[in-house]
Amino acid sequence: MHVAFVGLGSEQLAISILSAVLRLHGHTTSLAFLPALFDDRNFLDIKLLAKMFDRVDRVVDEVIASRPDLVAFSVLTPTYQAYLRVARSVKAELEVPVIFGGVHPSAVPHICLENEAVDYVCVGEGEQAIVELCRQLPPSATARPPHPIANLQWIDDGRLVAGPTAPFIHDLDALPFWDKELWEPHVRLADNWYTMSARGCPYRCTFCFNNFFAKLPGRGGGAYLRKRSVDHQLRELVEAKARFGIRRVDFQDDIFTTDKVWLEEFLDRYRTEIDLPFQCLVHPRYVDHDMARWLKAAGCEHVQMGVQSADEGYKRTELLRLEKDDHMRRSLDALGAAGLGVKVDHMLGLPGEPPGAQELARDLYASYPTRRIQTFWLTHLPGVEITRRAVETGHLSEEEYGRINRGESGRFHSRSEDLAHDADVLRRYELLFRVLPLVPRRWATRLRVHHLPPLPRWANQLAGLTLEAVNATVHRDAEAGNYVRNNLHQLRRQVPELVGDRLRRRPRRQVPPPALRAFRTPDVAAEPASEPGWVERAITLTAQRAHPSGHQTPVTLDRRPRPSRPPQRPF
Repeated sequence: MHVAFVGLGSEQLAISILSAVLRLHGHTTSLAFLPALFDDRNFLDIKLLAKMFDRVDRVVDEVIASRPDLVAFSVLTPTYQAYLRVARSVKAELEVPVIFGGVHPSAVPHICLENEAVDYVCVGEGEQAIVELCRQLPPSATARPPHPIANLQWIDDGRLVAGPTAPFIHDLDALPFWDKELWEPHVRLADNWYTMSARGCPYRCTFCFNNFFAKLPGRGGGAYLRKRSVDHQLRELVEAKARFGIRRVDFQDDIFTTDKVWLEEFLDRYRTEIDLPFQCLVHPRYVDHDMARWLKAAGCEHVQMGVQSADEGYKRTELLRLEKDDHMRRSLDALGAAGLGVKVDHMLGLPGEPPGAQELARDLYASYPTRRIQTFWLTHLPGVEITRRAVETGHLSEEEYGRINRGESGRFHSRSEDLAHDADVLRRYELLFRVLPLVPRRWATRLRVHHLPPLPRWANQLAGLTLEAVNATVHRDAEAGNYVRNNLHQLRRQVPELVGDRLRRRPRRQVPPPALRAFRTPDVAAEPASEPGWVERAITLTAQRAHPSGHQTPVTLDRRPRPSRPPQRPF
């Protein structure tokens, strides 16, 4: 079977691993990519230019030209509506089943299945589920598999069919390496090699997807935090360096430093076998002087650490952030002593946060040198505790809650200023936090929020963006540089498309209006899967496909050309 993926904005590791697993099981894959220029749901949001560079029509053409048996989307809440638009447009011209997986469908599967453009929803991890779906997929797009499939839900004859839940995958070494070839025509892979050495997180912060994802029904029987072996991770990077000429590595683990023994061995070998600059995410309770020195010696450019709030009591009770002030200061001391750059994340608009919390944060950030203080206004996400609590307390209305579940904010860091009674004060602190890394420490300790003039929202945003640009320039920030290079890369590809469309006066495709379906949930539990034990055997099968001996050894994709398909338009 042929599975066509649709990606948006940047490389998605979920798509990379699903494509790799499908290929190992004999299927073919392709990718249609939406660069989302000037509408990346993150930093650049310029509606006029976004409309001009909108390439949904071309993505739909590319999906149709690939003659897919299944169209797959890995969906986050801010990308949900954009992906629905693509799915509706594809299904208006091609009878093909569509599957939505990822964090958003896992939180609100019933919301996704209300849309007639979505045939299947994956709740939880999808490697096993998508392979089994391809095995059972009926020839007709309107028909449904004969048996429930673990982690999948669909509507059949107006009734919800929910497959049994599968445990999380624990042997990560049995999975293949990422299928990066899928992204090679679309993004600059060598600039920043995205990878993960682990899945899961030891914490359940109330604002994070791990808050609900780790507790999905039936996911017991083993730790949620799982780690690849040192050998497996290094083998991937050695191959990436030889195959793609990568120049920098970005570890996307929720917390990279959870296992000190693993970290010491990995970084020692990384320095000799890979020797490339890298970045990672850390946590105040998982950084000490040894770790900081090892990271610096191995080539870590900077670490990113979430602070979110500086009020210890509030963090513990409302955010489930269990670190104490001492943990925070000791970790910053260790990173500073090692000469390692630190970027901290700070949240604004947290409901119920004490008024003095921002001043505590100012004191903390002024006392320790940081490369950047990244401020994010709280984004309420479906399924997480802080969102449910906000509805219960009236901080969010039922209407607002419905919009969140339908992904109608369209931003990764949507602003909650309208919900905050002290938004004007918080905006001034936001500006102050962006100033602090740019001034000498002796000034930073004396600078107070009242030293900054109150500004209207638009002026505050403009000033903040300017300070971010200055910061990136002063610190020669590699992340910012890669972001700019990627956008220029996409512009060079899209401008000829745009000019060609204007010269040919190509009409825009009319997106079909949303169509909703009604369904009922079953009164009894779903039938057992058609093959008991398939879930347990799935990853073993993945390894055996590459190694007929059956040994559970790390596997990698071969580099043979992909099976020929109708050509897609070049980007």
